[in-house]
Amino acid sequence: MTATPSQTSNPAAQQTRPLGAQISHLLKDRGVTHIFGIPGVHNQEMYRGIEEAGLIHVLARHEQGAGFMADGYARASGRPGVCYVITGPGLCNIMTPMGQGYSDSVSMLVISSCLDEVAAKQGQLHQMKDQEIAAGTVCDWSHTALSAQAAYQLVDRAFTEFQTARKRPKHIQVPIRQLEGMAEAAPARPPARALPAQGEPAVWETLRDRLAASRRPIFIFGGGAAPQRDQVAADQKPDWLEAFRALGAASFVTYAGRGVIPADDPLHFGSYLARPESAEVIGSADLVVAVGTSLSEVDLWRDHLGHRAELIRIDIDPEVLSDAQRGDIFVCGDAAGLARGLPDGPLTTSWTTQEVAQAKARWRAQSDAERPGIVPLCDALKDAVPADTMYYSDMTQFAYVAKEVTPMDRPHHWHHPYGFGTLGYALPAAIGGAIARPGLPTVCIIGDYGFQYTMMELATAVELTLPLPIILWDNGKLGEIEDSMVRAQIAPNAVIQQNPDFLKLAEAFGAYAKAPQTIKAFQEDLQTALKADRPTLIRVTPDIHSGD
Repeated sequence: MTATPSQTSNPAAQQTRPLGAQISHLLKDRGVTHIFGIPGVHNQEMYRGIEEAGLIHVLARHEQGAGFMADGYARASGRPGVCYVITGPGLCNIMTPMGQGYSDSVSMLVISSCLDEVAAKQGQLHQMKDQEIAAGTVCDWSHTALSAQAAYQLVDRAFTEFQTARKRPKHIQVPIRQLEGMAEAAPARPPARALPAQGEPAVWETLRDRLAASRRPIFIFGGGAAPQRDQVAADQKPDWLEAFRALGAASFVTYAGRGVIPADDPLHFGSYLARPESAEVIGSADLVVAVGTSLSEVDLWRDHLGHRAELIRIDIDPEVLSDAQRGDIFVCGDAAGLARGLPDGPLTTSWTTQEVAQAKARWRAQSDAERPGIVPLCDALKDAVPADTMYYSDMTQFAYVAKEVTPMDRPHHWHHPYGFGTLGYALPAAIGGAIARPGLPTVCIIGDYGFQYTMMELATAVELTLPLPIILWDNGKLGEIEDSMVRAQIAPNAVIQQNPDFLKLAEAFGAYAKAPQTIKAFQEDLQTALKADRPTLIRVTPDIHSGD
């Protein structure tokens, strides 16, 4: 057998090892640095090569935590988050993060063991009816590698698709006997793949013509409109941004698209797309262009965008282009090509800075009235932390307000469980994000109920000595559900829970704990926490006030 170039240049790659160890070496060669997971008797062979390959393993306290850490790592770094889990319950536990990653376009690779035989042999440890199909319900694809070559090919397929298509989780399972068996090293890394073509020139020419004829164009930008984090610097703006701002077009962003358009753009309506009145604004436009967004329920919270004019859609995913918000003209390609579709110089448009400012002021006031007391905290948070802070938020009222009223000056810096909407996301995801950006500020925002889903991962953050502020919004209940029941004329039921003493709990894990009574103290605690030698739980209640 003739050795590949990578094998001859790397003596270690010529060794024959158990397949479980070879997979770690393959991942290292493909650029992976961290593995998130929990070892068990059924996946211990995957751990044989971790240290030898030079990978760093992050020990979660639950597979759900491992999955969310990988999610947060991927969102912060632009590189895939990789997990090792066991058969049966280990895989089932990580399926919730996989579902979250699928809805939010996150590059996550989950590698699990599986039993060698399940049809003719019953009653085995961790046995389930069909593990491959179960995982496949919450990710892009789930396949079984019945040989070393198949395992290597599937890993490379996953990484190729992360580069060239919509980012979504993949699952590979390998039978235990295969993991234990000896295997030759994986072949050389395949060449880098280019992104798909950016649309035909005629399509971009059509967009330019439509814009040139428009007097009231509006753009809607989603998370897919921002440059991918694995290709650009964290604060780099899209190539088309300067040309867009010169047009005189108005814009909205989805929650995931915050920061794509600078918050100080005078014709930018911000992330208030879910406000009912935004449908009227969009309905007044004579051209609507949606870029890198699926315009889903969790973006709009209504069935229809509200447009009456022609809709042009630009997205990398063909499925998005044929959904219920189907465009009149569509471009299947990366948003980077937008620069070719923008006219040179400003348009004569009827948008005014006054109408935009007045609308944003109304919507901010509505948000403040719906969930009193949170807007001042959001403002205080933004003022207290550095500009390059990365935020991870949970399904909590604090986050629902912040996603609307907190301006972002750069994309990909606020992460939330948008689509699947999983409680407990923020803490482990923030841990993954902090690992991906050592030395840079990361903040976690979580509610008192959601925190109890994954609070055990506080031990991981302490173990890693992460300077992570964890803002715990403690209203002593499922406040959003209570409000929803009242609106539906349902007597609130099962929305009040007995909370632990969160400060003592945090200290028991080895973390710091603070309970500021004023907004000024809240800001001081935040700034101290960002410089600490371990995480800090900052418990905030609706009773916090603005006095000294």
